[in-house]
Amino acid sequence: MRQQSGDASLLRKLNSAAILRVLREAEAATLSELARAARVSRPTAEVIVDDLLAGGWAEECVEDEAGDRQRGRPAKRFRFRASVGHVAGVGIGRSGVRAMVADLNGGLVTTRRRLLPVDTPAPERVDAVAELVATVAEEAGQAVPELLTVGVGTTGVVDGEGRVVKSVVLPDWTGVRLQEELQARIPVPVVVENDMRLAVLAEHWRGAAQGRSDVVYFFAADRIGIGLLIGGRPHRGAHAASGEIGRQPNQNWIAFRHVMDYAMSVEPGELRSSRQSAEFAIARARAGDERAAKAVREFARGLAGGLITVVNPLDPELVVVGGSLSSAGDLLVEPIQEVLDEYCLYPPRVVASGLGNECITLGAVRYALDHAERLLFTLPR
Repeated sequence: MRQQSGDASLLRKLNSAAILRVLREAEAATLSELARAARVSRPTAEVIVDDLLAGGWAEECVEDEAGDRQRGRPAKRFRFRASVGHVAGVGIGRSGVRAMVADLNGGLVTTRRRLLPVDTPAPERVDAVAELVATVAEEAGQAVPELLTVGVGTTGVVDGEGRVVKSVVLPDWTGVRLQEELQARIPVPVVVENDMRLAVLAEHWRGAAQGRSDVVYFFAADRIGIGLLIGGRPHRGAHAASGEIGRQPNQNWIAFRHVMDYAMSVEPGELRSSRQSAEFAIARARAGDERAAKAVREFARGLAGGLITVVNPLDPELVVVGGSLSSAGDLLVEPIQEVLDEYCLYPPRVVASGLGNECITLGAVRYALDHAERLLFTLPR
């Protein structure tokens, strides 16, 4: 039966997507290797690669000719050109907004942060996100419409439509249709997810959880949060609220009282938040203050007590301590590890995150890349 033009067009798209996907996954490949991996003829692969070269999606590798003269002329090799497209990632937190732009291999091009008061009205916060995306895109040499996807991580319970169902951190944030509002301001696809799920995604991509399938990410800063990686994928839960700790009595876990009591006893006239008290005690402990070291140790053991209720039923391989307090390193990690070793049937290893305050934004970049890759490299059906 004679093939119709529509059939030929679909076949061409199938073959192009297959070869582009092979190029994306390979460091470099010859035409023969591409044809074999994509299951097309070599002439078909050659035509498609010529199109990809013309469109900027591929480039020819420059060989070291001096090393190949004795073997004759080597076959041409091609690779995916990551700079042909870019994505942006945004992290929305209590103190402001951070945004990054990366190429299609995840190479970071630029990053910028904007501080915002915690009581910033929701419409102004959304505007600030869109403005910051425009700023980082421009710094990366891109117009916003040229971005392939914008990934956004935000505090709060986020449903499948990118709506903030509930937020206990940002006032006026509950009920915001964040994906819809941003989509009205940003002329490219926008995908929105909970910040803790993106944090554990970032750890799995570029952090301490690389190569691990079951991980608990424990966020310790102005608030406590948890991100769960189960079977290599961030876990959402039945109501997209997986990992949400929610509001705690006195706005903190009872563990913070150890460092808050210590800070108050040393400087009774100084009012500090729970995070500030922890940072104060950690700094004094590093300077050799034994009382501070004891307070930090009890603080860490208190955090571990809460973690046990998550670790025992989930049986993770790893616990990653993130957030601003992760900079305490072994002052927190060692006491937490001791408690888990004592009370867990299979104690996971506990490590401090090395991604710092950029963890959530990096996760948003990875989330945007995943969306862009589905658009670019998935075969049409």
